[in-house]
Amino acid sequence: MMTQHQPKDVAERAKKLRQLIQDYRYKYHVLNESTMSEAAADSLKHELAQLEAQYPSLITPDSPTQRVAGKALDKFTKVAHNVPMISLSDVFNRNEVEAWVARMEKLLPQTQHEFICDIKMDGLACALIYEDGVLIRAITRGDSRIGEDVTMNVRTIENVPLRLRENQKYAHMLRGRTEIRGEIVMYKDDFAKLNQVREAAGEPLFKNPRNLAAGTIRQLNPALVAERPLHFVGYDVLRESPDDVPSNAVGYAMMHELGITTSQKTRVLTSIDEVMAYVDELDESREQLPYNTDGIVVKVNNRAQFEQLGVVGKSPRGAVAYKFAAEEATTIVQDIVISIGRTGAATPVAVFEPVDVAGTTVQHASLHNADEIARLDVRRGDTVIIFKAGDIIPQVQKVLVELRPEGTKPIQYEDELARQYPELEFIRPDGEAVYRVKGATGPILLKRALQHFASKGALDIDTLGEKNVDALVDAGLVADLADIYSVTKPQLLELERFADISAQKLVDAIAEKKQPPLERFVYGLGIRHVGVQTAIDLVNHFESLEAISIATIEQLEAVDGIGVVVAESILAWFADPDNEKLLEKFDAVGVCPQFNKKTGRLAGKSFVVTGTLEHMGRDEAADAIRNLGGTFQTSVGKDTNYLVAGGNVGASKLQKAERYGTTVIDEASFMELIA
Repeated sequence: MMTQHQPKDVAERAKKLRQLIQDYRYKYHVLNESTMSEAAADSLKHELAQLEAQYPSLITPDSPTQRVAGKALDKFTKVAHNVPMISLSDVFNRNEVEAWVARMEKLLPQTQHEFICDIKMDGLACALIYEDGVLIRAITRGDSRIGEDVTMNVRTIENVPLRLRENQKYAHMLRGRTEIRGEIVMYKDDFAKLNQVREAAGEPLFKNPRNLAAGTIRQLNPALVAERPLHFVGYDVLRESPDDVPSNAVGYAMMHELGITTSQKTRVLTSIDEVMAYVDELDESREQLPYNTDGIVVKVNNRAQFEQLGVVGKSPRGAVAYKFAAEEATTIVQDIVISIGRTGAATPVAVFEPVDVAGTTVQHASLHNADEIARLDVRRGDTVIIFKAGDIIPQVQKVLVELRPEGTKPIQYEDELARQYPELEFIRPDGEAVYRVKGATGPILLKRALQHFASKGALDIDTLGEKNVDALVDAGLVADLADIYSVTKPQLLELERFADISAQKLVDAIAEKKQPPLERFVYGLGIRHVGVQTAIDLVNHFESLEAISIATIEQLEAVDGIGVVVAESILAWFADPDNEKLLEKFDAVGVCPQFNKKTGRLAGKSFVVTGTLEHMGRDEAADAIRNLGGTFQTSVGKDTNYLVAGGNVGASKLQKAERYGTTVIDEASFMELIA
């Protein structure tokens, strides 16, 4: 058998991930201390599992992917599980669900699988052991094989029956050994009430219901446990004879009849479409559930099939845990770029490897200012935890210094400003955390931006020239680019520059540009390094503003002529919170840029115009080329097809054209091409 090798840096990454996850799980499961959210830990484990899948030689016996949880606490008696309480493999999207089903179909061909789905509760896994219907023992999951005997504490939980309910239909379940597995949880309302009491008493608040439930069950004093409102919610039934529980659906029915609380959200489904619809339904309604959940358990309903599928590693092949979109995740900082906003403020932005957070792909987050960078000590190459609560903009919560590559250097903010903007000078006013462009106030920058937005190459708004721009800004009628669409004729008539006709003319001119060509709108936004041609290239490639705004660094660099500097500049512009608000405002005032795919006889041809043309200016020539699907360039390169030579042509461009094999044509020939 050939050994699969892996790059040294990948092996080192896997080693660090193992160490960090093991440390987290020990503190979380053994010491009841939480160093990061479970969502962030899941993200790290998912990355490690993917690395091990790609490089199987990385798998070690002590890998977190090969075991379930931490050791049992010594303060409780250790008890072996008759059947290990193994954990489930995680899936995060439909593709991974389909891949799971496909693997099962290979092992059990021509089998029509029926699935049972249930809420995955965020609690403490526990097994209740009944002999002849009487509760004799309660055991925590522990390390999956050895758990903790917490019987005295569990007996205090009101909804745990000390004797199973008498039932004619399932009378056989009251004879011999019956094991009920489930989660011990604290309901959200009960948790909130406990914290209200603690707050009133000046005591520190509990962190979350899951930690409190786990910590409560591990108290040595059952009287204290009895004071706290815990609930047991069952999800599985085990009997010595597999014939007693032929399907998981039957198991749920048994629990209901025997007096065991279940989620009441269980559903038997027959297709992946139905499973995904169930996932979406519960994802939307989970905030209304009485307990916390982070996903859905999907199992093969038929227990015989489930057993036939067996176990791979430490997880059953016949079940997975579909994790809801996490509000936290881990990713790697690829770069830190600085965006200059409309007020001249220099805002640092962390550029990430794309990661899913709360249902959206996140690839950047504002770092706010130099002080925040110093506080986090975030560096290029760092692994970070990012979070997104509700609709809040993603932010960096924490740097996982344990995964920091060797040789990284702290960010020196003033050095970064000088490197990224060598043509500008910055100052940090006393009492402020933000660096700003020196000598450029907010109004000055706004005037420049508005003049650019209205210029001929951008939206070409008639009569909105320099003096009218100055008048609008000085009068306080506009605070950003989108505000021009809200300016009214009565407001203009109050200014000295405007009379009835001129005011109406400007209002009409602005209104005519509510559906501008998308490439002109993108250029008009004033994104650093994005000129007319780059805007055209971006729009032709992505075909919508939304697609440009969510493009990754790699996707942006795939556009001809865009390198990493331009790509990062584009990404940083769309990451700036002020710019996000600006685009929302454009939408609110009815501005809807239009994409029109340029086609014509010059498609695929690139032109450079040099010298003086008799029949048109250079801008007109550029527009004519673009309108016919061609590309207008400012300098001759290897991909230039034609050099249009007017009067007074410089020798250097002719020499370049000869070197690159570019066809040189005169103005008359050019006019024939565009006629």
